[in-house]
Amino acid sequence: MLDKEPLQNKYSLVKGAARRARQLQSGAPALGVSDSSKACRVAQDEIRVGKVTYTVSAKLVRPTLL
Repeated sequence: MLDKEPLQNKYSLVKGAARRARQLQSGAPALGVSDSSKACRVAQDEIRVGKVTYTVSAKLVRPTLL
């Protein structure tokens, strides 16, 4: 996450890191050096140093009933 972007909330950080961790487990290359070999920690490190960013949707999408 970039320093100029404030942390929206911890839930968003966890969701972003989980998505990136799944990409890493599926074979995506790591974008930086991490002390850990675990995908979840590598994803958190990538977000922390700004290699990976995520966006939080401002609009809630509600399902339509048929």
